[in-house]
Amino acid sequence: MTPQELAQKIELAVRSAILAETLALEIADIPAEIVVERPKNLDHGDWATNIALQLSKKAGTNPRAVAEVLQPLLLKVLGIDAVKIAGPGFLNISLSAASQGELARDIVAKGLAFGRSDTLAGQTINIEFISANPTGPLHLGHTRWAAVGDAMARVLEAAGAKVAREFYINDRGVQMDKFGASVEAAALGNPIPEDGYHGAYILTLAQEILVQDPEIVNLAGETRTVAFREAAYKLQLADQQRVLSTFNTNFDVWYSERTLHESGAVDRGFTKLREQGHVYQEGGATWLRTTDFDDDKDRVMIKADGELTYFASDTAYYVDKRSRGFDLCIYLLGADHHGYVNRLRAVAACAGDDPEKSIQLLIGQLVKMMKGGQEVRLSKRAGNIITLEDLVDEVGVDAARYSLIRYPVDSPLLLDLDLLSSNTNDNPVHYVQYAHARIASVIRNAAELGVIPAQTSNWDSAKFNPSLLTDVREGQLLGLLADYPRVVATAAELREPHRISRYLEEVATGYHRFYDACRVLPHGDDEITELNVARLWLCAAARQVIFNGLDLLGVSAPERM
Repeated sequence: MTPQELAQKIELAVRSAILAETLALEIADIPAEIVVERPKNLDHGDWATNIALQLSKKAGTNPRAVAEVLQPLLLKVLGIDAVKIAGPGFLNISLSAASQGELARDIVAKGLAFGRSDTLAGQTINIEFISANPTGPLHLGHTRWAAVGDAMARVLEAAGAKVAREFYINDRGVQMDKFGASVEAAALGNPIPEDGYHGAYILTLAQEILVQDPEIVNLAGETRTVAFREAAYKLQLADQQRVLSTFNTNFDVWYSERTLHESGAVDRGFTKLREQGHVYQEGGATWLRTTDFDDDKDRVMIKADGELTYFASDTAYYVDKRSRGFDLCIYLLGADHHGYVNRLRAVAACAGDDPEKSIQLLIGQLVKMMKGGQEVRLSKRAGNIITLEDLVDEVGVDAARYSLIRYPVDSPLLLDLDLLSSNTNDNPVHYVQYAHARIASVIRNAAELGVIPAQTSNWDSAKFNPSLLTDVREGQLLGLLADYPRVVATAAELREPHRISRYLEEVATGYHRFYDACRVLPHGDDEITELNVARLWLCAAARQVIFNGLDLLGVSAPERM
């Protein structure tokens, strides 16, 4: 029985009490979410709920009195062994071994679907988690968002939302011109402009362009510079796409800032904002009155000389996203973008939206890398930055993704490359992946011994007797596995995929403790018993949950290590 199923049983008990008039409540008084949690001390039961405390005020009585009404009703539920009232009115619930053990069969049967829900069904979400110039390799800040943003999208989809992953290409403006001039200078053997781009990749791009189009050098003046800029842009963007693909991060939309302006989206955005009455003229400039919605100052959209500000692009981009049918626009921004939070929320309000529902902005803190006790500062490719490829080259895709996702994004992150390269239990991703590989090994050995078929889909479930899973370690592991759907739903609701990784580490620990305390495979010539089979079902369930969780993080679940 999962926490969600138990919550449904509790709701039915409350409804029964209301209909029997033993609780002076209305059906509408039942909370939308009934909290079911694992108690800190498992001697208190398998699950605990505070439903009596939630209902007592409206019922006009104390929580213990409500708990005393619900206790006998819950004891009638098939699969519940005991219900005890604790403290001011908490209900501690113990499940029968058969009821709790049956979860293993459910997990194996559902496979990849276990943990998925319709919590966010009907929501269409755009999540923009990399905004970068196509002027160089993706740096370490982009790398954190590449991992976290993709994991967040996976978690939102697991909760039932329809999600579009979006990369915003900053392909307009002065930096693009400096980029083109830098590549042109490298191709011609001239000094790169002092305010240009100086990484070794610039020369590589120049050489590739000359191979593809040797005649480009025969162009003159601005025409040649623009030609180099466009050719380099195409190559560098393709390289960013390649690198992200190898990092298990793929985007549904690559949105060009140029397209935003060329398609008329900026004009459409201005029209939308004018219709809402928040645009005004002053000093020859066009302003958006964002101070109406908690911004610290109004924002210029068009300067007095007619030049568009970058803020104009921001406003038009938000309006364009909403016009594409997205209910919620999530922005994952860098540590230096705190000032964007209020102004973009104000833009949403100026466009006639509710910022609490239509826009969410998350700020990620900086990432540093340590190796040999020293901070790693420079890239061989890019010169003055650490790139995504640098990190992957050092520790691999799995360790890089897992370690970047493992912490809340609003905390600075220090990555120890020596630790992440090690095959020890101190390396969190190794610890979790090893648990999966260990279970896979146990199941292979069981198949070789003839205890079960090689494929779980062929297991004879009639042999599974969940009531045999009575050991405390079995109960603890089952309790952890039962909590997986709630963890996924919470991670989606709070936009915190790090909860998945921390949970997986708990499951790995729970599995190792179970395996060390409970013999799974028969020893030597021992007879194969129903208990061996039941424990193998529990192993298979643990393997499935770890696999599902790693999949949400975009991390592999190896069968052998």
